[in-house]
Amino acid sequence: MSIDEHAAASRQVTAESVEMLHSAYHQLKQQVHRIIVGQEDVIEQLLIALFSQGHCLLEGVPGLAKTLMISTLARSLSMSFSRIQFTPDLMPADITGTDVLQENRSTGQREFRFIPGPLFHNVVLADEINRTPPKTQAALLEAMQERQVTVGQTIHRLSVPFFVLATQNPIEQEGTYPLPEAQQDRFMFNIKVDYPTLDEEERILEATTSGSSAEVRKVLSARSILYLQKQISQIIASPLIISYVARLVRATRPGDGAAPEFVRKLVDWGAGPRAGQYLIAGAKAAAAMEGRPSVSLDDVRKVAVPVLRHRVSTNFQAQAEGMAAEDIIERLVKEVPEPNIPKYEDQRTAAGG
Repeated sequence: MSIDEHAAASRQVTAESVEMLHSAYHQLKQQVHRIIVGQEDVIEQLLIALFSQGHCLLEGVPGLAKTLMISTLARSLSMSFSRIQFTPDLMPADITGTDVLQENRSTGQREFRFIPGPLFHNVVLADEINRTPPKTQAALLEAMQERQVTVGQTIHRLSVPFFVLATQNPIEQEGTYPLPEAQQDRFMFNIKVDYPTLDEEERILEATTSGSSAEVRKVLSARSILYLQKQISQIIASPLIISYVARLVRATRPGDGAAPEFVRKLVDWGAGPRAGQYLIAGAKAAAAMEGRPSVSLDDVRKVAVPVLRHRVSTNFQAQAEGMAAEDIIERLVKEVPEPNIPKYEDQRTAAGG
């Protein structure tokens, strides 16, 4: 039975559903690797976000194939795709669309007609998002949170599924605008793209200078993605896992009584409740991608840094000590007390499964 056929017949997560999720992950990963060499963690995090109905912000210096990686993923999906090149003169209407006054040929009267912008696609690449001013960046806020845009007095629903993948260069690069905190919070993951290893770079040079090119095959439809997203939401996260996630998020807040001393010393503000929602959603997807029907602590650890790094703001003291948000998060993951349920079989028992 195909994923589309199973979507019509199934309303609850089953062993067969989990196997389909596991298979879909490997199919997509295989297609992306036909073009992209290495970047295993980045690709895995992209797919976790896709299956979790989240958006991703990829950050890295120019030339690391961020845009190519996203466009390759889009080509492996039977869904509509658009690319927005963010520039200093880009206007909000260039993204959302606009009302145009046109003459109705049948009546001869003039009336407004909405011309959709590039946001009206399933997969949207916001390329170099921090090269446009905050006014235009803010045009994405409603779309990313509510899956709709408001033009004039009219609300226009976006396509489903809807997945924004943005790239940005480090803020130290000339001609960039830092993303507002509200905009950053709309992204499920902040993914750091680093330089390839020596072996990977040699393979890249060999592949890109040989004159040959690989073809990417479409392996999942929009309906399949929607079905997989629904199944992932039903993956088991035991009350003990949920409690741990809540305590981990609260530990990032310097004003919270449970925050460690180093957080109070080095952090200006911590993550909000949305971070906990994304931690659980991402952990569920990570479990399903490995063929497991419930969340383990390893799944939470796997997504902790990309979920929290852009939601924890360090102060001047942290910068003086060379402490980045990632360092604080990794230390919290080690120090926040964990429940004694490292295996998913134990969690099923704890959840009453």
